[in-house]
Amino acid sequence: MDWTTLWKAVVLGIVEGLTEFAPVSSTGHMIIVDDMWLQSKTFLTEYVANTFKVVIQLGSILAVLIVFKDRFIELLGLRRRDGEGEGAVRSGRGGRTGRLKLSQVIVGLLPAGVLGLLFEDAIDEHLFSTSTVLIGLVVGALLMLAADRFAPKRPRTETVDQMTHKQAFLVGLVQCFSLWPGFSRSGSTISGGVLLGMSHRAAADFTFIMAVPIMLGASFLSLLKKWEYFTVETLPFFVVGFVSAFVFALVSIRFFLKLIGRIKLAPFAFYRIALAVVVYFFYF
Repeated sequence: MDWTTLWKAVVLGIVEGLTEFAPVSSTGHMIIVDDMWLQSKTFLTEYVANTFKVVIQLGSILAVLIVFKDRFIELLGLRRRDGEGEGAVRSGRGGRTGRLKLSQVIVGLLPAGVLGLLFEDAIDEHLFSTSTVLIGLVVGALLMLAADRFAPKRPRTETVDQMTHKQAFLVGLVQCFSLWPGFSRSGSTISGGVLLGMSHRAAADFTFIMAVPIMLGASFLSLLKKWEYFTVETLPFFVVGFVSAFVFALVSIRFFLKLIGRIKLAPFAFYRIALAVVVYFFYF
């Protein structure tokens, strides 16, 4: 395997790690990069390239598990809360106290999970293109701007521990928009949470927690179908991409969680619109 191919793995891992949990659509970025660069022919057939995308996504999932390890241990009932960690946030003023429950995560996952299973083939066949991604980037950006504009000045739910099951389900409904490539899972769920009276940080925490079972399940099923593409030739490419995605996702998640409460969603929305305009003129 040549160094150019390994360099591609590093760059694509960086793209995945930096965009998977920011509200800019990692899927959209990967499709754009794929169309413009990844398929420049080496050994990277379409099937190997698609397998690679699953592998680097697992690197991002591992980063979330590390950042929110205390939270996931509590959700699984393996340990009672005895302090605050990176993924554990305090209950704030005027809201429901307690802690996030596994049942709330499940309720939040149901809408997009059911819809994704029903329309998976149609989505894969008709929506995975640069043109559809550009639509998702712009429409998703408008939703994010609306969330910032119409969000309550004093959120009723300041932390993820104050969420109700109703809020979890409604956020899950909004997450269905993310089935359209380019819309962004985090962009849709954070926007939905904010419009429902959650703080930006609480909505972001819930987004990251919900992302793990969704991504793990989808990645596991996908890898079962693609296991034959793990060969001696492709393995270094996969490993380098996985490590690159993990490292940059770990950095970007911590940075994003500190940033989201201060800058809100608007800067990410403007970036999405600018990206859509640039790609439109470059690609079309």
